[in-house]
Amino acid sequence: MDLDVFVSAHRAEWDRLDALLRRQRRLTGAEADELVVLYQRTATHLSLIQSAAPDPQLTGRLSQLVARARSAVTGARRASWRDVTRFLAHGFPAAVYKSRHWWVPTALLSTAVAALLGWWIGTHPEVQASIAAPSELRELTRPGGQYETYYSSHPATSFAAQVWTNNAWAAALCLILGVFLGLPVLWILFQNMLNLGVGFGLMSSAGRLDTFLGLVLPHGLLELTAVFVAAGTGLRLGWTVIDPGPRTRRTALAEEGRAALAMAIGLALVLFVSGAIEGFVTPSGLPTWARITIGVVAELAFLAYVYVLGGRAARAGETGDLDAAERSATVPTAA
Repeated sequence: MDLDVFVSAHRAEWDRLDALLRRQRRLTGAEADELVVLYQRTATHLSLIQSAAPDPQLTGRLSQLVARARSAVTGARRASWRDVTRFLAHGFPAAVYKSRHWWVPTALLSTAVAALLGWWIGTHPEVQASIAAPSELRELTRPGGQYETYYSSHPATSFAAQVWTNNAWAAALCLILGVFLGLPVLWILFQNMLNLGVGFGLMSSAGRLDTFLGLVLPHGLLELTAVFVAAGTGLRLGWTVIDPGPRTRRTALAEEGRAALAMAIGLALVLFVSGAIEGFVTPSGLPTWARITIGVVAELAFLAYVYVLGGRAARAGETGDLDAAERSATVPTAA
């Protein structure tokens, strides 16, 4: 594309669209129709320039012009409770469902790594000695020790808020850093599995594995599932950088990035539930079987939410991305 020739051919249309948008009076019917036509043409021009001959200054001007025209044509759109309901009932579970081929293997492999680390630490005293001194290990694992008192060391409300903040931040990092080929996601996952493996190994070596599981499972099932979903989505985003498929890399990253952003919002709500369980149920005086049952019910409810509601929404065409009317204008590209 000869950019100078293209600009000369279409500058008059862009100037006319700008002039219509600056009109202080109400547009006539003919002018409104003209504005719609010019908006559609300019959106196509912008997409062509972005794909064939990107020029930062011209792209910035046309992007602003298209945004103003879209606002004039469609009117300002405000989020409503209907949007929230639709997102929770369709968009979020569909996005999680569609990414299941990434986060389910991530969950299985990560759990296996944590179990192997726990076995290795629990069966090798020399590894335990490298973690801490024997007296410190006894303080960690004894009845009423630090592993047990950790969950009741702060008021339940503040502890739940702290846990939710930390977990939501870890999930957000997985989603955000996935664009760096997924490598930071693997490190975050390993750190989480290492922490879990250390606790598993030390408590099992002290003969208190049942206590450890009774403390971890009530909130850990849902919490780790959310982390695995975030990690799987981050890895998928990283793979999109490597192989965008039939889409352009820009388009693919935009679509996957918007879905990841929506995923972050939904996972924050899931982690809020797991944080509440960790703050109020885990340290409670309920029997171990009751606390674990609450955790299992919460986990099964989430999986049913994803596979039933999300599967149905995904088969109906929901992707978790923005509606077509809310996306940037694009033109078809060859595969």
